[in-house]
Amino acid sequence: MADKPHLNMIVTGHIDNGKSTTMGHFLMDLGVVDERTIAAHGAESEKTGKGDTFKYAWVMDNIKDERERGITIDLAFQKFESSKFFFTLIDAPGHRDFIKNMITGASEADAAVLVLSAKEGETDTATAAGGQAREHAFLLKTLGVKQIIVAINKMDAVEYKEDAFKAAKEKGEKLVRSVGYKIDDVPFIPVSGWKGDNLVKKTENMPWYSGKTLLEAFDDLTVEEKPTGKPLRTPIQDVYTITGVGTVPVGRVETGIMKAGQKIIVMPSGALGEIKSIETHHTEMPSAEAGDNIGFNLRGIEKKDIKRGDVLGEPDNPPNVAKEFKAQIIVIHHPTAIAPGYTPVMHAHTTQVAATVTEFLQKINPATGAVEEENPKFLKVGDAAIVKIRPVRPTCIETFNEFPEMGRFALRDMGATIAAGIVKEITEEYKP
Repeated sequence: MADKPHLNMIVTGHIDNGKSTTMGHFLMDLGVVDERTIAAHGAESEKTGKGDTFKYAWVMDNIKDERERGITIDLAFQKFESSKFFFTLIDAPGHRDFIKNMITGASEADAAVLVLSAKEGETDTATAAGGQAREHAFLLKTLGVKQIIVAINKMDAVEYKEDAFKAAKEKGEKLVRSVGYKIDDVPFIPVSGWKGDNLVKKTENMPWYSGKTLLEAFDDLTVEEKPTGKPLRTPIQDVYTITGVGTVPVGRVETGIMKAGQKIIVMPSGALGEIKSIETHHTEMPSAEAGDNIGFNLRGIEKKDIKRGDVLGEPDNPPNVAKEFKAQIIVIHHPTAIAPGYTPVMHAHTTQVAATVTEFLQKINPATGAVEEENPKFLKVGDAAIVKIRPVRPTCIETFNEFPEMGRFALRDMGATIAAGIVKEITEEYKP
């Protein structure tokens, strides 16, 4: 397992397009989850009056509340291997309330599967303005997920017809192209999450399709060079207090290398401490590098000095903390238009903070970056602009040029993602 390169894979898509079912069935066919577990899920699903339709979905939805509601709430993690890679699978919620969890997931993913439905009306809803497949595709691109695979699901429901696949594929291609992916690099795979077609084994039901299965497509992914040569940046996802151990923060090393015994600083508090020990999946490790999801024990840092959204770094190159920054944003969704003074919630790495868009400097062409208008009065859906943003409290963030992993963000309001963007420069720094 440890010999293979590791990739984080996120599964996204509109609610009811069958993400969880597809991945649950995939894991069963791969032998990661045994059939007895699935059968037990089926029996339990029937008790809730849902028939056995959720038996595969429940592999991923292992939180009780999710089963009762039949939707995916938090991020579920599962491990599996292909012939080339070792994967951590992140099943992201398609439900609108839970997009903020998805943003945390996407910012940790190396690749994504976007699940669309072959049923006509369902794809239209998912890819239309306000649809979650559309919102997810924008977020994946902005949050830096460079590799994407589109699974056209529910082929069994359209009698495995090639025309249905082509129609859904066309809509999917339009969407994926509009957010900036190169179509030639994106595989479109017809699958049935319910029946298991083209997940792990090639199906006989679609003789017209000569491409790869989902599992084979996973082997075509590539591993990016890890940013281990950069200064350490580890955004904190949660902080636990474990009896007899002390304060144990968890998070993902975005850049650099973390070693036991290393001196560290926590920003924005400026608290100094030392890494006592590091572990991943309950195994102690001497060091962790960019891309590793870890828990670690700190010496000299009290629980009050560290919380979700803080970033850990080296004292001689501490994480930047911004009082104000200049950013390039694109407006994804808004019923009318936004004007300066607008204060949505900014989601960046693991932090969530209310932030005011104080100034619109320039409206730009999203494709070329050419300036179209100086100091625009308002921005509407589809507009890209250079703006100034002031979080209500000093927030750890980096410029996209130096630390792309730490320089992306989304702006959310009224349960939807309004805009996504990248940090151009920090115009006012905070020093603790």
